Amino acid sequence: MTKLLITTSTGPGDPTRASVPLHIALNGAVKGGTEVAIAFAGDGAEVLKPDVYKSVRGVGIPAMADLMAGLAAARVRFYV
Repeated sequence: MTKLLITTSTGPGDPTRASVPLHIALNGAVKGGTEVAIAFAGDGAEVLKPDVYKSVRGVGIPAMADLMAGLAAARVRFYV
């Protein structure tokens, strides 16, 4: 199986850019059958807080709360 590690360091100050890696992981890699994990660095780690990710909504991308729920259901590993 193909494996992919996505890294992100963008926080909630730029909601679209912060959501893109999660969207790629869930709606690209997971749905394509690729084993994926996400590494959160710097400001990107802020989006792991429930009160933060529940309020993040990028443009043209599913709400971060929906992405997080999908990633949890798919058992995607997070690294901080």
